[in-house]
Amino acid sequence: MKILLACAGGMSTGMLVTKMKEVAKSQNLVAEIEAYGISELEEHVAGADVILLGPQMGFQKAEVAQKYPAIPIEVIDMFDYGMMNGEKVLQLALSKIQK
Repeated sequence: MKILLACAGGMSTGMLVTKMKEVAKSQNLVAEIEAYGISELEEHVAGADVILLGPQMGFQKAEVAQKYPAIPIEVIDMFDYGMMNGEKVLQLALSKIQK
């Protein structure tokens, strides 16, 4: 499975990706989890199962959903993002993939 996270620049979300990868590994999940700036999505979206937007990018959800209608799009909860809660954010991604 391929999970993409997008934020303004990709830096802070990169720390969250590390936490998510640790959780995925502990649960024996095979997942490609990467973070990019929203402007870089186009280059990396092929094969994505879900796109998670950083809370600061929530205002762009409709635009991203229109651009990639076949891919579930969700905004990461601000608290989970701020706390770098990799487990909760991974659960969010999995719930969107399984729908």
